[in-house]
Parts: sequence; C-alpha cells; structure tokens
Amino acid sequence: MGKKRCEIDAKFKWNIKDLIKDEEEYEKNYTEVNMLANKIKSMQGSITLNAQNLQIYLDTSLRLDYLLEKIYVYSYLYHYQDMSSEIGLKYKNKADKLVEDVNLKTSFTSSELLSIPYTKILEYEDFNPKLTKYAFTLEKAFRYQEHTLSVKEEQIIAEAVNAFGTPDEVFSNLDNVDIDLGYIKNENGQKVKLTNANYINYMTSPKRQVRRQAFNNMYKFFGAFINTISAAYKGVIKEDFFSSHVRKFNSPLEQSLYSDNINPAVYNTLISEVHRFLPLMYRYFKARNDYLGIKSHMYDIYVDLGEVKDIKIPYEKGIAYVKEALAPLGEKYIADLSKAFTCGWIDVYPNDYKRSGAYQWGVYNTHPYVSLNYTDDYDSVSTLAHELGHAMHSYYSDKNNSYNMAGYPIFLAEIASTVNEVLIDDYFYRQAKTDEEKIAHLASFLDKVRATIFRQTMFAEFEKDIHEEYEKGTPITSKFLCDKYYELNKMYFGKNVVSDESIKYEWARIPHFYTPFYVYKYATGLIVALIIASDILNGNTQTKEKYLEFLSAGGSKYPLEILASTGIDITDPATIKKAFVLVEQKLEQLEQLVSKKVK
Repeated sequence: MGKKRCEIDAKFKWNIKDLIKDEEEYEKNYTEVNMLANKIKSMQGSITLNAQNLQIYLDTSLRLDYLLEKIYVYSYLYHYQDMSSEIGLKYKNKADKLVEDVNLKTSFTSSELLSIPYTKILEYEDFNPKLTKYAFTLEKAFRYQEHTLSVKEEQIIAEAVNAFGTPDEVFSNLDNVDIDLGYIKNENGQKVKLTNANYINYMTSPKRQVRRQAFNNMYKFFGAFINTISAAYKGVIKEDFFSSHVRKFNSPLEQSLYSDNINPAVYNTLISEVHRFLPLMYRYFKARNDYLGIKSHMYDIYVDLGEVKDIKIPYEKGIAYVKEALAPLGEKYIADLSKAFTCGWIDVYPNDYKRSGAYQWGVYNTHPYVSLNYTDDYDSVSTLAHELGHAMHSYYSDKNNSYNMAGYPIFLAEIASTVNEVLIDDYFYRQAKTDEEKIAHLASFLDKVRATIFRQTMFAEFEKDIHEEYEKGTPITSKFLCDKYYELNKMYFGKNVVSDESIKYEWARIPHFYTPFYVYKYATGLIVALIIASDILNGNTQTKEKYLEFLSAGGSKYPLEILASTGIDITDPATIKKAFVLVEQKLEQLEQLVSKKVK
C-alpha cells in the first residue's frame, strides 16, 4: 500500500472547501436545489405563457443547474480522493439521487418549451430584454423542436433511462469488477498479478516476453467473454437506433453530432482523409522496427524508443518545465497558470484508494480542479501540462462568460490540453542532448499521433461500419464484430506490424463504444492542436492571440464557429493535410536519427 490520504501534505492537495466549505453549506445548497426543482415542477403548463414566465423559468433553471453542478462536483471530488471513505460515498450517492430526482421533476420542460413556435420566443426576447442573455441557449434548444416528443412521452423516456444504461453497466462490471487477467512473470522473473491498472506498464516493458504475456493474458480474458460483451454492445446499438428513430433523426450518427451542430460529413471526411495519411504510420513502424531490430507485433507497439537521462523529475521541477514549455503562450497565460500551483487547484500525488489516472473538472465561480497521480517522471510532467490545458480552458471560459455560456463542448475540450502536450514535447526535444534523447521525444510525439488521430479514427470507423451494417440487417454476431475490427486493425497498422489474431478482441475492451460516435473528437482535437501549436512555435503572434480568444469563448457559439474564429475549418480536407505536415516533419527527423543509429 502507498500513503494514506492524511499523510499527504496539504500543499499537494486540492482545496474542495473553496467549492463548498462545510456540511452545513452542502445541505443548504441541497435543500435549495430541491426547492428550485419543485418550483419548476409547479410551473408545468405555464413556462411559455408569457415573456415574464419564460424569464422566471430560465432564471430558476440557471440557478438550479449552477447549484446542482457544485453539489455534484464536490461530491465526486470528495469520493474520488479516497474511494474507501464512507463520507465520500455518502456524498456521491446523495448527488446521484439528487440528479435523478431533478431530472424526473423537470422532464416536462423541453417538450413544453418547444411546444410553441420559435417566432414566439423571438417576440418574447424583443418584449423582455432580460431574456437576451438566454438567446443562444434558446436557439440551441429550439433546434431540437422537431426531435422532441410530447410531455408524456418525454416523461416515459426519462423514467426508462436507467434501463437504457444496462449494456454499459454490464460492460463496466465485467471490466472493473469481474475482470481476472491472471498472473505473468515480470522483468525479474517474479510472478505478478496483471490488472487493468498495470497492463500498460508491462506493455512498455523492455523485455518482449513480458509484453507478450501481458498481451496474451488480456485478450484471453476478453476472448473468453466475447459473446457476453458482443450482446452488451449490440444492446447499445439497439438503443442508438431506438433513440434516433423515435426522435426523428436520420441516423444515430446524425443524432450524436446534432448538439454540436456538426454535419456527419465532418465525421466521414476525417475517416477518408486519415486513410490518405496511413502511409505515415507505416513509415513510423518501419523506423521503429529498424531501431528495435524486430518485426513488430501488436505487443511491441508501446515500447519506448530512445533513452532519456535523469528520468526523475520532482513535482517542483516539473512545474518549472511546464512553465518554460508553455512560455510561447505569453506572460498573461503563465501568470494565470501559476495560480494552479498555489491556490488549491491540484491534487498532486497518489494515495490509497484515490481514483487512478488524471482528470480536470472546471467549476464556475470557483476554480478548476485537477487530479494527478504524479510519479516524478516525464509522463507525469506531460500529464500535468495536459490537465492544465483543460484547466486554463475552464478558467478563461468561466471568467469571460455567464454560467449558461461558459461550458465548452467536448468537441473543443481536447484542443487546449493537446496544444500543451505538443508544446511540452517540442520543449523536451529541444532540450535533448543526445540522439537517443531526441529519438525518445520524437517517438513520444508520434505515438501521441498514432494513439489519438489514427487509433481513435479507427475506432470511429468501426462504430460507423457496425451501425451501418446493423441498419442493413446484417446479424451483429461476435464473429462479425471481431472480423470487422481485425480487418480495420490490419489496414491501419499496415504490413510493418504483425496483427496478431487475438487483437480482434480489442474492440471488446473499449469503454468509449458505450458513448456512441464520441471518439472522433479526440482525433479532430489533436489535428486542430497540431496546427495551433505549430503556428505558435513558429512565432505567429496572430494565432497566439486568436487561440487565447478561443480559450475564452466557452460555449458562446457552436463549436465550428468558435474554431472558425481561429482561422481553422475542420470541415476542409486541407486543414487535416496541414496538420500532417508537422507530423511528417517529425517523422523525417526520426527516420534520419534512426538511420544514423542503425548504420
């Protein structure tokens, strides 16, 4: 076991009392949320009666959402910092119940709001200037007018939503509770338990036998349960088609992209354009093979290339590296970023029962919260930069927008974090003293491209293909799912990597597939980030200023409009091509260094 929560110095913990100071304030907010939900419930049948009623409803809803978010985030932060804590679990369960109750009480609002013509809303806005701040909120809501059901039908769907989540729950229980990956022998020949948490560590092992064992154990488990998981995933597909059908969308893909006002053509363009640049990945794996002196299998693709000296990076040194790396974003950005290290934004180190991984949670009118599990290495520094990218996006969005306009959509969420990653990768590359170090940092960058653009696009294509085949009436069997995934894997990795047959089970361990047509956003986010970071590194002051404006835009416009303000049009294939110019430059640098090394 590691350290207990109480053994971590307070200066390395976030301060959730900035969000809710004590139990008394928590209960006060909890009571107010219930009161506000009841107030909205009492307005059923009258929220669109006149401009004044509409304003009262929107003001009440805004206050409710703000307080509910505070309660929800506080509860989950408390729970995640020590998941063995009964107090944290109590808060989490209370928050979940509150969200469920609020949703049931307010389920009528969308259909009632959308029961009148949008022209009437515009008349109300002209009559009541206080409605002006809700103009975009109302515009987005009324886009759903033709896709919203009657009050009674919406209430039925709201009550059935828990049943809709069953496939996800089945997968989650299998992947997190029932999973048993058995034992392998580590680098020292010791028998160790393989888990989801340590799997990637063994997949990066310098010893091939360790990697092979971990890989085989992982997919032996998922292969054994492939029929169960296939049935769960087929349930998700059925849900997708049911929802899109009853809400009168042309397809689940259209429904998933609708909230962001994005045409499915963007999704399809991403896939077709990434296909054009697959040869870059084939070249990358050729360089990896040359350097490693092997023909790569799927269990070799995570091995680090090169060697980095002075691997230990204490947190304070990591902070200094991040500030230096992000300096091209300007003095104001660095000054604002520095608040994160002194004002209770970050929970730095691992402790017993702390949630694994890293994440950021922006909270309006407080400050962002960042959770790390910092372990004094380069990955920890990169993760710090990544999560601070999210945090600064939240900080600027909240600072420059009203609550209903501050939340940025997921489509834009990965841009700020990956801009920071590209900048810190470039910084470490420029600091490298040896060819081995340069190779390591170039490979790190290209691995990010492989994992975020190519791999996520492969996932996106898999989802699209399976949904299209289901619509045609093709039986979605476990064999069909595995064969389709295996074909895509071979296409995306090419002949320089052996697509081991058991990789066909990989789709079965991807949790993102239970949130349909989501993963493409990771790919588009990195594509945009590559363009922005490249321009900033090349001294383009205009791009830097537009990027800072982008961080401040929140959700004040549709995502493509916000992107357009930076001069980037992700619907244009030329944009994707521009991002791959930087990728090819980095690849050429790696190929030259590897060629010199293996001569």
